[in-house]
Amino acid sequence: MRPSGRKLDEMRSISIETGVTKHAEGSCMIRCGDTHVLCTATLEPRVPPFMRNSGQGWVTAEYGMLPRSTSSRMRREATAGKQGGRTIEIQRLIGRSLRAGVDRVALGERQITVDCDVIQADGGTRCAAITGGWVALRLAVNKLIKAGDITTDPLISNVAAISCGIYAGQPVLDLDYPEDSEAGVDGNFIMLANGQMVETQMSAEGSTYSRAQLSELLDLADKGISELVAAQNAAISG
Repeated sequence: MRPSGRKLDEMRSISIETGVTKHAEGSCMIRCGDTHVLCTATLEPRVPPFMRNSGQGWVTAEYGMLPRSTSSRMRREATAGKQGGRTIEIQRLIGRSLRAGVDRVALGERQITVDCDVIQADGGTRCAAITGGWVALRLAVNKLIKAGDITTDPLISNVAAISCGIYAGQPVLDLDYPEDSEAGVDGNFIMLANGQMVETQMSAEGSTYSRAQLSELLDLADKGISELVAAQNAAISG
């Protein structure tokens, strides 16, 4: 039995509320159970120096956790004067995951920065950030298209992410914190809407896993991604 009482292949409740900030070109609040992440997308008419005169745009991301997003207060990284290794790893993951669904030539020489701020954490924050980040990106690109700044839609696919793992010897979908902290195997799966893989992060957290178990986790991830893509599409059409 999972701590939450969910079935092995059952997701946490998902909600994606769009237009939650006044100034950002695209924004949403994604809630995956008790994990809540604010995602905003900012359009800028420039690209990083290494992309200048390339004819291509750039999508990048930043990620952070509020001090009381967890059970005890975390010190702000700005107070420490530098970002931690975990933060840097996650925001790079978000950026390259979102870029996998973008035709950067069609985007043109402009940059979109997706900011993901964890308001409340209960496992799967990076997956929620990628899934919600795509929605914010989609809304920002819609503004470019509506304004006539681009003629071809640069977003070639939804991008979504889900965690799966082996908890108490059973493959489970969408780990919350009690499961994540005790899982023998923990994985994050980032995919396009058609099931093409963007990135897979799998690690043994106390027990190893077989190829057959990996296949079971991939099947769970396929199910979860399809549900997340449906939630993304419902959010942007609302």
